[in-house]
Order: sequence, then structure tokens, then C-alpha cells
Amino acid sequence: MLSIDLTGRRAFVAGVADDGGFGFAIAKALREAGASVCVGTWPPALGIFQTLLRRGKMDAGRKLSDGSLLEFEKIYALDAAYDVLTDAPDDVRTSKRYAELGDFSIAGCVEKMKADFGDKPLDILVHSLANGAEVKKDLIDTSRAGYLQAVGVSAYSLVSMVSKFGPVMRPGGSVLSLSYMAGERVIPGYGGGMSSAKAALESDTRVLAFEAGRRHGIRVNTISAGPLASRAASAIGIIEQMVAYCAENSPIPEGITAEEVGSTAAFLASSLASGITGTTIYVDKGYHSMGKGLGGPTGAGKAAESA
Repeated sequence: MLSIDLTGRRAFVAGVADDGGFGFAIAKALREAGASVCVGTWPPALGIFQTLLRRGKMDAGRKLSDGSLLEFEKIYALDAAYDVLTDAPDDVRTSKRYAELGDFSIAGCVEKMKADFGDKPLDILVHSLANGAEVKKDLIDTSRAGYLQAVGVSAYSLVSMVSKFGPVMRPGGSVLSLSYMAGERVIPGYGGGMSSAKAALESDTRVLAFEAGRRHGIRVNTISAGPLASRAASAIGIIEQMVAYCAENSPIPEGITAEEVGSTAAFLASSLASGITGTTIYVDKGYHSMGKGLGGPTGAGKAAESA
């Protein structure tokens, strides 16, 4: 009988700040499979996240199949906009939300993990990071600063994380990121350079799979997930319409769940996927395969189906 067994492996999931998104679902699935899980949380959200955990506000979402609660081995402050601490401007480093956190850069997280767990502490690295300050703007109206910020935080951060975490990962390790179809198709309303960032993320996945595979013996893949109405996705402004449209027009006419993405991530992190690298895996109920829609979230598709 085949099973996903990650016992004895350690994962670091970057981009967890609540219990409603893909990052949390992936962390939970990895723990269900036996891995120990550390997370990296954006400093401005860190205090709220820790308070919600401490007060039990996420206990329902943290419940595992055996009745126990998901526990994080460590929670690190991480701002993936900064490769090293000196990249952060003085006003950021000295601000109220950052000043007491120590080194919150990508390199800082690596050093903290080494101090906590040894020189080769990691088997699974998950990049669940995306941010575009101008995501509600059409690409043609996006400023240079907004575009570069979206690509830097949402795509280059993967390159930086593989560069810095790769040397401390054990052979056979797995790196995973989260993409979206806007990287290859036009999604009106998903702007601000975020479509460019997802395209870069998928291209970088292929190149990093080759380079990190040869240098460190690790695999690099990305999941192109269908839209999910998470708290983070609410920044897009049209997420509910996106979810409804995809559900209406997919081969399996329903929306995806975060748990489906989590299960796929656990599989990709396991030895069952040892032959898969440099690949974009779609978890979208088949929406990516469609060349023509049945209609919008108006019921037109269902009417055609029943005719």
C-alpha cells in the first residue's frame, strides 16, 4: 500500500499568517504526513498571528485527523523582500513591527534555522509568498516601482530562497512554490505586475530545478492553483467572481479547496514524486485545459449542460 510518509523530515513554509490560505493548508498536510513544520511570517502580521494561535482562535483549522492540533516547531519572522538584513532600509529595521525581531531577512531565517537545528536542518521548502501593491491596476497603468515590487516579492524571492536555503537542505529535498494561470493566460483584473511575476515564477522553477538539482540534489516544482477566496486574495478585489467563473467553466464544475492544494504539496514533497522536478502541476479542477468557457457565473453553463 502506497502512503505519503514524511516522518523525520522538516519543512519550512514561508508565507503563513492565518489559517485560511494555501500556505497553512500545505503546512497542515505536511504535518499530517509526519513532517515537522516551521513557518515564516511577515513581520507586520506576526504579532496578530501569534496572538490568534495563543488564544485558540485557529484551533478549529489546526485540528488534525487524529484529533490533535497542528503545532509549529518554530515561527520565524520573515520579510522576503530582503535577501540580507542590510538590504532593509533603516526606517524599516527600526520600526515598531521590526525592531525587536532580529534578522528577518531570508539569509537571517537560514542562520536561525541552522542555530536551532544544525547545519543541514531542512528537507522541504515551500514558497507561499505573493504581493503586488498595485494588483488592482491594469498592467498598462502599473508604475515601474509597483511592477518591480510585485516581481521582486512574488518571484525573485523564490530564487533567493533556493540560493540561500539550498546549501542547508538535505539531498532528496523538495522546493515548492505557488503559481496561478495569470502567468500564461490573460486574467482581467489581476494586474499590477502580478501576472508577470507568476510567469517569471514558472520559468524560474524550470531553471532552478536544473541548477539546484545539479548543485544540491533537490527538486523544484510549482503548483498552479485555481482561485481561492482567502484573506490574502481579497486584495485582488474580484476574487469571488474569479472563483465563481472558474467553477462554472471547469471540467469538474466546482471550486478548489485549500486542502486539495495541501495534499498535492505533500505528494510532491514525498519520495512518491522523486521523479518530478521542473514542473508546473495544475490543481484547478481542469480549468487550465479549457479553450472556451460555457458562460460566466450566471448559470449559462448549467443550462447548456441540462439541455
